[in-house]
Amino acid sequence: MIEQVYNDNVDNQITLVDEDGNEELYEILFTFHSDDYDKSYVLLYPAAVGEDEEIEVQAFSYDADDAGEVISSDLHDITTDEEWEMVDGVLRTFLDDDRLSGE
Repeated sequence: MIEQVYNDNVDNQITLVDEDGNEELYEILFTFHSDDYDKSYVLLYPAAVGEDEEIEVQAFSYDADDAGEVISSDLHDITTDEEWEMVDGVLRTFLDDDRLSGE
């Protein structure tokens, strides 16, 4: 569970702080809005991952400021299987489309 979020607004990075006070820097892979759930989502991966390492993408819904940016302490866990399936589908589309993923 995430206790705090700091949006450093530096190269789309966010620092997540867990319940033990451990901080980890994450890169924002992308954000999107779902009309079906009327929520915005952010997908993150650890900034400290090497090029050849497998990464674990984390996803959260979030509350946005007026500019649509992720704001501090407003990441929310995704709690239903249906919502996870939707997010996973968006991620797979992103990864399969070279124009989107930059590969």
